[in-house]
Amino acid sequence: MSDIDLLVKRSRGGDPRAVARLISLVENDSPELPDVMAALVAHAGTAAVVGITGSPGVGKSTMTSALVSAYRAERKRVGVLAVDPSSPFTGGALLGDRVRMQEHAMDREVYIRSMATRGHLGGLAAATPQAVRVLDAAGCEVILIETVGVGQSEIEIAALADTTIVLLAPGMGDGIQAAKAGILEVGDVFGVNKADHDGAEHVVRDLKAMTRMVERAAGDWRQPIVSTVASAGRGIDEMMEAITKHREWLTDSGELGRRRRRRVRDEIEALALTTLRQRFSDLHGDDRLDTLADRVLLGELNPYSAAEEIVATVS
Repeated sequence: MSDIDLLVKRSRGGDPRAVARLISLVENDSPELPDVMAALVAHAGTAAVVGITGSPGVGKSTMTSALVSAYRAERKRVGVLAVDPSSPFTGGALLGDRVRMQEHAMDREVYIRSMATRGHLGGLAAATPQAVRVLDAAGCEVILIETVGVGQSEIEIAALADTTIVLLAPGMGDGIQAAKAGILEVGDVFGVNKADHDGAEHVVRDLKAMTRMVERAAGDWRQPIVSTVASAGRGIDEMMEAITKHREWLTDSGELGRRRRRRVRDEIEALALTTLRQRFSDLHGDDRLDTLADRVLLGELNPYSAAEEIVATVS
């Protein structure tokens, strides 16, 4: 049995060190990564993937911790990917989310991993899709992905998660501003957290007004709005119910299969583009690129034709 096969076998048995090692291989873009994915693919595809997004300060980490507790009460194995901003000094994750989830640190049925964005935009780390597959294959029945909270750019989670929760809070900008930021389009469930604070009812009202304006066909999902105080556990049962109902709708409507197909298609495309980008970067030390540039400058070739020659070369 190869080292990779042994790691996969240990991870499926619940060994947190094996899971950590596999995710590290993913994050570091190890040369062994194709073998890792080949070993994992047969065991993945069953976990429910729930994304939690929203602006910084709305309580994403607290909500994530509360949902972990709720899923553990149902005796489910839970994986958490908490995507943190990269440290400007080390490039690593700042680990703030793990500090807030200490109550689950000793639970062997909960795996928490902080991932640094490493400059990747969109609220996720570039390695997040592969890390999801690792946790899925390791037997996690639910995977919670907490995004950085970058506001207007935070749309990638909608492509990765089966269900996306968008959190808002009073004092963090009203529903109109959320609509301008485009974040309402990514939400399957809206949570108004810190609902015990002044102004929460105004956020709920604005959200209801915004969602009523969305054109829907018969049978389309209607996003519920759940008021919560995650720090006190209030509204968590209602949030769990909303997630469950969305899962049922995804399954009954066939949308779950369509979303997962798009997810894998996007992953394949991203990997292919990464390979092509690497091959293209290798040309920077090659005289062919300079030769093409000189021909364009001399008027012998136009930039589009030059680009087509490069594409033919790298592909």
